[in-house]
Amino acid sequence: MKTSTPVSLIGAPTDIGAGARGASMGPEALRVAGLPSALAARGLDVRDCGNLSGPQNPWQGPVGGYRHLPEVIAWNRAVMDAVVAELADDRLPILLGGDHCLGLGSITAVARHCRQRGRRLTVLWLDAHADFNTSAITPSGNIHGMPVACLCGHGPDALTGLGGDPPALQPGQVRQVGIRSVDPPEKKLVHDVGLEIYDMRYIDEVGMKRVMEEALRDLGEDGHLHVSFDVDFLDPSIAPGVGTTIPGGPDYREAQLCMEMIADTGRLGSLDIMELNPALDVRNQTALVAVDLVESLFGKSTLMRR
Repeated sequence: MKTSTPVSLIGAPTDIGAGARGASMGPEALRVAGLPSALAARGLDVRDCGNLSGPQNPWQGPVGGYRHLPEVIAWNRAVMDAVVAELADDRLPILLGGDHCLGLGSITAVARHCRQRGRRLTVLWLDAHADFNTSAITPSGNIHGMPVACLCGHGPDALTGLGGDPPALQPGQVRQVGIRSVDPPEKKLVHDVGLEIYDMRYIDEVGMKRVMEEALRDLGEDGHLHVSFDVDFLDPSIAPGVGTTIPGGPDYREAQLCMEMIADTGRLGSLDIMELNPALDVRNQTALVAVDLVESLFGKSTLMRR
């Protein structure tokens, strides 16, 4: 990612895959917190594409193990098409969520783009959760807990084959950081597929610097790094505005270092900002922190560095 890379903001105002209402207001909260102007101040050409539209949230129980599957499919198709269009225009898409089920559409689009251009894709999943559930192992049926599994081929055909060439990802392309909440059956599935996870215990043991050095290794000269940033990655003390707060996450300085080290790679090619829930926030605090961290992701630092 060069500092002159043009960026495109794509709002996806839905909480269709979540277990709590409110993430549908996330895109506007990020705009109110100044995301477009903050990126423009970094010297970036910013295009705000506005908000996508899709079906309303019917707020019903699971059917066949999935909540709102037809609506989730529709929203993810809209996201996929929008991200494909911005990548084809040589712009860096920033998806403003919305709940994390939308990472399916976003990453499916990026994976297709990378295959077409012969680029090596790495997905950095910043989250409190592994999001590797399936309908067989989660009673809630909330699809925001399933996107990584679906991207790796574990899920309904309509989602695993969203881009027409399943699976979108191999587990070895995904590196997860900040994980601290994994359901017991999910642990076995994650282990069986060999997902690369840097959980909070490992971060505590070796520090964020070493974790990021390991997670960002071998990106390749032609590498495309997709960052899927679930705001619940952060500790709730600095980011209370999420539907599923899990104590013990990265603090402000750890999160800043994480973002700055991503920026240092120069490989950032696409970004999701997910699960911001203004209904549960305090004076838009979480959105402001998210915008601050995204500025660091695009090169803001305290001092000029060699």
